[in-house]
Amino acid sequence: MTEVIVDTNVAVVANKQNSSVVATCVDACMVFITTARNQHIVLMDDGDAIRQEYAQALQQSRPYGLGALFLQHVYQYQYDPTRVRRVPLAIAVDGGYADFPNDAMLANFDISDRKFAALARKTGVPVTNATDSDWADNIATLNAHGIAVDFLCGQNKTSWFTP
Repeated sequence: MTEVIVDTNVAVVANKQNSSVVATCVDACMVFITTARNQHIVLMDDGDAIRQEYAQALQQSRPYGLGALFLQHVYQYQYDPTRVRRVPLAIAVDGGYADFPNDAMLANFDISDRKFAALARKTGVPVTNATDSDWADNIATLNAHGIAVDFLCGQNKTSWFTP
């Protein structure tokens, strides 16, 4: 089983919480989330910041969407390393993540995405993104620091949403 890092926006799109996302992107997220639950090991930080972000962002009303089912999977298997692997992320003196690059080019990178970037840098596993522009806007700098990103909906931000 391969390991995956799932940015929250992927689960939100798979959960159909944003009606302006194009259908091909929604479909890609739904397939990915289903595959992540059934065939991959989901990486999380052991401080639970990622899990908490999922819980805050995902609508969990019935009938459950695929994003909500993904969150349930994370809760159910959070201590089973064959399904969900918890990775320690050191906190720096400034309160940020020690594994997040100290680079002026990333000074405006979304603070809530830094945990995913730090996890990717520490593990070498790409972050999977759907519709978060920070990843596309900073891809060259992230790559220079060993952080890879898989773009489920492509890197062209203008193609993510309906006009």
